[in-house]
Amino acid sequence: MLEIKKTFTEVLPVIKRFLSITHFYLNMPDISVIMGSASDEKIAEKTTQVLDDYGVSYEVRILSAHRNPEELREYVINSDAKVFIAIAGLSAALPGVIASITSKPVIGVPVSASLLGIDALLSIIQMPSGIPVGGVGIDNGKNAAYLALRILALLDRELEQKLKEKQIE
Repeated sequence: MLEIKKTFTEVLPVIKRFLSITHFYLNMPDISVIMGSASDEKIAEKTTQVLDDYGVSYEVRILSAHRNPEELREYVINSDAKVFIAIAGLSAALPGVIASITSKPVIGVPVSASLLGIDALLSIIQMPSGIPVGGVGIDNGKNAAYLALRILALLDRELEQKLKEKQIE
């Protein structure tokens, strides 16, 4: 009996750590959708509609890389999100700024605010080496959501299966 007690005592910290990590991981929002301004809301709605269809947790924020950089920085540093989707037009600095703060995946959605969105698209895909941002088509929040889902599906077989079934349809 003493031997079993000793073994349990040795294993207990490992079990507690595992449960702590599991609890933390399961309670993280899967995706953070960040808009540079409220005018990006229509694209964010297309993004969250896809996430809702798959039952994936997310949070939505409006944080400008230019107007509130400190608030953005604090949010990204403290966010438990696994993937960031950044929706931005014009100079579209938002995705790149987020990518410079975190090592988590960042997907940029260029918005057609001016120059048909080509200015935003180029800002998102022309990032310096070591600060990658995945980019999708102009105003294509749906594809940003699908790309984020594929990233999450790397560790979630059930989500992977749902994506495969939907792709076949």
